[in-house]
Amino acid sequence: MTETPDLPNDNATPDDAAPRSSRWRRVAAAVGRAARAPFDGAGLLYRVSQDNLHFTLPVLNGAFGDQLAACHDRRAIRMSFRRYEADVPVADLGLQPAPDGRPRKTVVFLHGLMGDEIIWQTGNGPDDLRFGPRLQQETDVCCLYVRYNSGLHISENGRLLHQLLTELLDTYPEAVGELVLVGHSMGGLVIRSAGYYGSRNELSVVGCQLSGSNNEQLTTDNEQLTTDNEQLTTKNSHWLNRLRDVFLLGVPNDGSFLEQNSHLTSLILRKINLWPTRAISGLIDKRSNGIKDLRHARLVDEDWQNEHADDLFPPRTVVPPLPGVRYHILVGSLLKSATSALHDYFGDGLVGAGSARGRIFQDPAAPPELLISTHVYSKLHHGTLLSSPEVYQYLRERVQ
Repeated sequence: MTETPDLPNDNATPDDAAPRSSRWRRVAAAVGRAARAPFDGAGLLYRVSQDNLHFTLPVLNGAFGDQLAACHDRRAIRMSFRRYEADVPVADLGLQPAPDGRPRKTVVFLHGLMGDEIIWQTGNGPDDLRFGPRLQQETDVCCLYVRYNSGLHISENGRLLHQLLTELLDTYPEAVGELVLVGHSMGGLVIRSAGYYGSRNELSVVGCQLSGSNNEQLTTDNEQLTTDNEQLTTKNSHWLNRLRDVFLLGVPNDGSFLEQNSHLTSLILRKINLWPTRAISGLIDKRSNGIKDLRHARLVDEDWQNEHADDLFPPRTVVPPLPGVRYHILVGSLLKSATSALHDYFGDGLVGAGSARGRIFQDPAAPPELLISTHVYSKLHHGTLLSSPEVYQYLRERVQ
């Protein structure tokens, strides 16, 4: 009996068709995903941008805020207290004394370069409360948040902060008690600058009053003059008189190594003096005055107005700590050890630990009445200083 050989069948059986159909479906799905990818990416970017819309304007102001302000651009941020992601005039804050009638301890938070008040309030989600809301929930203090144009000169923002705090105490003398200022990064430099201008303004006002007094009245009614001068000093230096604590979190008190490198790069490119290097140098030099001030932590007008301000080693005005104020220097470090040269230079990644500690706060010849505490937190970068439980616990204990 002869066997008939199997012939190829042109009609695929169901078992043969299933694998081919499955492969086609996978190919079609992959093509569909590739086609949708640009739209999905655009949607993701849109959602992220909407979630972080509040941050876009501060970044723009940090980079070019001085130029926006010079052009009176509506996008230029004006220093103000903030609530509900909006500016609030001092008169509309509606601060009240404590239930027992005593003034409340008031904590004022200042953000850093390209930041806003949200960094003190929430982190990765609405339930991730940060220092401000937690402090107000757990203690009997009033927390206020300041937003400012971080592209302006630090000294300009320092004077504006001095004026804002003066207005706050003028408006709510019975509601605001002891004052605590908390600054992150550039915000700490703005606080130090405000203290400089506040103390200078006090001396100048009192000096003018004394020089314009009638000599006869000084000799015949000395007691009355003393009373008037005490009232004048209280009126013009009230926020400094009520200032008790200053917290400086990751503040480049001796300047930022990143800005120092940017300045040096721009200087070298200009010296090469070729068209491409001049163009790149020109672009680098477009950065804001606030960023440029970070190079050596310039806190007063005279430093950036000096004709040698762009030298490698420019003159710098010494701004000492205010007497009678407790300073808390909180330093972040990416490393476990706080004794290495890398720690001093890189610190928390954006601010070197040596700069954050500050020579002015480590001076062994400083007057003994200065109250300065320095604390280093290992394995924290510049941003996580604002969400560290250890840093918050320290802040809470000292404020309370």
